[in-house]
Amino acid sequence: MKSAHLFAISLAAASVTTAQADTLFGVYAGAQGWRMDTSGGFANTADLTNFNFDNQNQAVFYLAVEHAVPLVPNLKIRNSSMDTEGAVTLTSNFEFGSRIYSANTSVLTDATLDSTDIVLYYELFDNNLFSFDLGLNGKYLDGELLVVSSTDSSIQATEEFSGIIPMFYSRLEANLPLSGWGLMAEGSFLSIDDSKLLDYQAAITYSLLDNLALDMKFELGYRSFQLELDDVDDIYTDLDFKGPYAGLEVHF
Repeated sequence: MKSAHLFAISLAAASVTTAQADTLFGVYAGAQGWRMDTSGGFANTADLTNFNFDNQNQAVFYLAVEHAVPLVPNLKIRNSSMDTEGAVTLTSNFEFGSRIYSANTSVLTDATLDSTDIVLYYELFDNNLFSFDLGLNGKYLDGELLVVSSTDSSIQATEEFSGIIPMFYSRLEANLPLSGWGLMAEGSFLSIDDSKLLDYQAAITYSLLDNLALDMKFELGYRSFQLELDDVDDIYTDLDFKGPYAGLEVHF
């Protein structure tokens, strides 16, 4: 058993060393414009109220540092804002925070959610045609949900939630030889009891610039961020932020 364990560690170390041998140090920086469509709802109980949310344009920024030091993971940091507004005409009484909103009245919501990913990952395989990354993502969520009556602004309540959520992370990338075109899929996921968090994206990529000093890549893809909370800080949610995006990535 001990020998098998040591063999597994040696194999992992060898894989990481081989995968990173062609890159001593690299920095990746990217920005994306995301056309975000939000659906779902939230409440203080499992009986959720769904809102009609507005479509929003959001910005996403990330920075990754890769190196060739064996067993030391690479680092990626990404920030996404998912702010939106919505409204609904209630079909039953809705209790939120310290307020009760009566049936057949209209309420507005202002939902803000900030997501910061801190990803530690290894390049398990990497060459000019195919790459595969695997690691852990410490996703920090900071959210605020405001509900206000559309007829009486004094009837309003706010609930906040925040915390770091550990998630599994993976990324696949494939390049078509001699064409500049490629495919990419990236995601983080976690499911505990009745709470689930899933954040994934897939894109078509095209290399705009490729030389020894600088690489530049264009991405056109689709992202989905699904947030299901079950009694987290007295909050229940079933929210899905999704839509197409376009972005640029530079590699120094």
